[in-house]
Amino acid sequence: MAQWEKLRQLESVYLTQVDELYDGDAFPMDVRHYLAHWIEGQDWDRAARDHDVAMLLFQVLLENLDIQHSRFVQGGESFLLQHNIRRFKQSFQRYQEEPYNLANIIQWFLAKEKEILQNAELAEQVQLLQVQQNPMETDSQRNIERKMTDLKNKVQCMEHTVKCLEEQQDEFDFKYQTHNMEGTTNEAEKTEQMKVLQALLNRLDASRKSMLSGMGVLLDGVEELLCVLVREELVQWQRRQQKACIGAPDSTCLDQLEKWFTTEAECLFQVRKFLKKLEELMGKVTYEHDPVKKQKPALQKRVDSLLTSLLKSAFVVETQPSMPQGKGPLVLRTNVQFSVKTRFLVKFPELNHAMKVNVSMDREAPLVKGYRRFNVLGTNSKALNMAESMSGGMVADFRHLTLKEQKSGGGGKGIHDLSLSVTEELHIINFNTEFLLHDMSVSLETSSLPVVIISNSSQQQSAWASILWFNMLCLEPKNLLFFANCPVATWPQLGEMLSWQFLSSTTRGLDSNQLDMIAHKLFGKQQSYDACNISWTKFSKENVPNTNFTFWVWFDGILFMVKSHLENLWKDGYKLFMDKTLLKKKQRGTFLLRFSESIRDGGITFSWVDYSPTGEPDVRSVQPFTKVDLGQIPFHEIIRNFQILEEENVPENPLLFLYPDTPKVEAFGKYYTKKSGADSEYIKYIRTKLVFVSKENTLEAKSPMYSDTGPEPSPSTMNPRYGLGGEAFEPSTFPPLGLIGDHLPPELPLSPDPMFSAMVDPDEDLNPTLQEFLNDPNMYHCVDLLSDDTTFLEGALPGHPFTALLQPCE
Repeated sequence: MAQWEKLRQLESVYLTQVDELYDGDAFPMDVRHYLAHWIEGQDWDRAARDHDVAMLLFQVLLENLDIQHSRFVQGGESFLLQHNIRRFKQSFQRYQEEPYNLANIIQWFLAKEKEILQNAELAEQVQLLQVQQNPMETDSQRNIERKMTDLKNKVQCMEHTVKCLEEQQDEFDFKYQTHNMEGTTNEAEKTEQMKVLQALLNRLDASRKSMLSGMGVLLDGVEELLCVLVREELVQWQRRQQKACIGAPDSTCLDQLEKWFTTEAECLFQVRKFLKKLEELMGKVTYEHDPVKKQKPALQKRVDSLLTSLLKSAFVVETQPSMPQGKGPLVLRTNVQFSVKTRFLVKFPELNHAMKVNVSMDREAPLVKGYRRFNVLGTNSKALNMAESMSGGMVADFRHLTLKEQKSGGGGKGIHDLSLSVTEELHIINFNTEFLLHDMSVSLETSSLPVVIISNSSQQQSAWASILWFNMLCLEPKNLLFFANCPVATWPQLGEMLSWQFLSSTTRGLDSNQLDMIAHKLFGKQQSYDACNISWTKFSKENVPNTNFTFWVWFDGILFMVKSHLENLWKDGYKLFMDKTLLKKKQRGTFLLRFSESIRDGGITFSWVDYSPTGEPDVRSVQPFTKVDLGQIPFHEIIRNFQILEEENVPENPLLFLYPDTPKVEAFGKYYTKKSGADSEYIKYIRTKLVFVSKENTLEAKSPMYSDTGPEPSPSTMNPRYGLGGEAFEPSTFPPLGLIGDHLPPELPLSPDPMFSAMVDPDEDLNPTLQEFLNDPNMYHCVDLLSDDTTFLEGALPGHPFTALLQPCE
């Protein structure tokens, strides 16, 4: 497509640029239009350097103008077109002596056209990317865009109106001054001149009134948009940021808001210029009942008020305070560096590095007894600039701030006698700056969301619980006494927040079945959990029945275990919150994975179903594995190597099908190490530390570890048999026999070394065969470590007949 045709198809904003390009007389747009094909086919660059080529093209240009004139005559085109073509030809005659100057001019115009085209294409590409990134543009956003476009058009029309008004006033002023200078004595002529002047003044007065009225309508539109931006869009962004701080997948991008705020500010500053121009015109020409003198002060006050409101709302905290190694944002520790970023949504290039932001702390601290106060240390003053933002926004990025507690003799004094723990005490970080541009000065302030300040890493878990609860429920970001009268959460609110924790940590949240399992744990069996409520105390302060830990500690321990040791299984969709009663109608060997409810820092186990000779289902479980265990051997390798001893001491892996019916190898094969058996990288641990072999007669065919509706029993109620983790397990569960070393029965000494050879007291006299085994465990079958006695590894103790149990590997 020809360049000129591409230009003609551009959007109005770029067509305006084309109009402005051809606004003068250097190269008429009519000539460019009617001779477009010929002009674009010539080598004007060469003509600008070669006089002969330039002369040739100059002659051809004049001939083409003659041809075009003839077409107009023959086609009966308007007399005006014919006249213009003749006039353009005569105008070009001035290049007769130096035709290369005309070539230079045409070349320059073509280059400028290309620039407009390139800018339009770039803008189209950017817009396309934005559409791809934000496919879910809301009706509200489309409505705002439409109103923004309308507002910009009104401002452009107002600018044209001001120019026309100035021309009218110049005309009146010129004739009025001429009338005074001539000083005619002819009354009739004088009367006629006065009539003309009065008509001009009436016209000027009407134009002023019309402009002032239009300015009022324009400000109505500005105010309506400002309300939408500040009271709706900005508030919604702030709520999205609150939720994103606790793991929600909500967008917190500010680019769209910045575009709207900047456009609105530009329009308001334009209106201020119009008012200033009106004041200037009124200073030259005024009269009785001048509408500018009467209405301008009110309009000035209104536009300044709107602009002040816009500017104050445009100063925000883009990235909330956070430590590099914290559990999440808004939990800060004394004497540990943290970062925070502020942003000014009115993006004027002339403000780059011109506005300095200062940081302070707890300007409006509550009057609570014992309330701590802190000083902000580090680089706590920085200029807003466009260099520290990926999108070119106006930001001040504070990266090296620290907090130090003020020594105030046991905390602050106050009128509220409240009892708040350190992790329930909320603090706010404040930021202030000064806007100064075009005689407009406004003090700006903003603040962070409330932060919890700790002094020890052991407080992080509890502090993060406070941040979760506050940002899940509180819609008043400056409510520092939130935990003094803490509201309850509905199950839908809590369930959504718990799912966000998994989603943000592992990219996969909790599904409805998993959420129902957690709700069952909290509220018992219910037809629907939507009406269930949970208090802050039950969530984070009260221990779960029959345990020594809270619900949040249990949940956070599971989350840590998944993120650290089970992330691949979790991301691939394996269900870990499950009820083992689901196994009762499944085929023999079907197993499922589930989290333990009795281990403080998270534990995972598996349950499987077997059938008695009479066909009764028997659901069995293994003692839960902790994060310590999974740090030694991956969970999939435990499942792969787990065995029990059937009749005649034949080891068998009872785990055959992952619930509901997926063969174990198909479910877990992709996670297995390439090497197996004696070549496995985990064989040393399996041989000398973890022995996943259980005597069948050590297990009682009875109910599962804990009932399907109640909590797991307390360890204190179990029989003192020792399994994984050195904890007692009840006879109805399989211990993964046996973690030798860290998890020996209490009769044996412990040692931090992972190998068995370091776990025996060096002062003990060892059987020579046992000593040989300790030096080279590969010489012996690991199944031979089992004693015929039902006591767990009884034969492994010094002084017992262990030699006969050890047989060299062939």
